[in-house]
Order: sequence, then C-alpha cells, then structure tokens
Amino acid sequence: MMNTNSNEQTCKTCHANGGVSCDVTNCIYHNGTNTCTAEKINVGPSYANSCTDTVCATFKQKNI
Repeated sequence: MMNTNSNEQTCKTCHANGGVSCDVTNCIYHNGTNTCTAEKINVGPSYANSCTDTVCATFKQKNI
C-alpha cells in the first residue's frame, strides 16, 4: 500500500523485504537503508541474456 502527498510519493506503510537489496534511492520502495519494501518484485525483460540486460520493472520514481 502506498501513501502519497502532493510533494512526494513514498511507501510509508510497506515493510522491508530483507532478501532484496536495492541501491536506487529515488525509488518509492527504497527504505533509506538499501532495502526494498515492494510487496513483490518484477525483473525483466524476458529476452535478457545476462545481468546487464535486466531491469527492475517494479521501480517507481519518487516525485520530488
């Protein structure tokens, strides 16, 4: 569940997913300690051949 206000979107009610590390600090699911709080993670695209071909499809940019 996401809480939003007019200045910034953040996931204030989400719980840390301890198994998923994330360095993307401008994502609404980043909890400030390099942990992702998204309920589920989607990684793609399906045609990826190496880790450099993959992206986090769950990423949502914070509105600043």
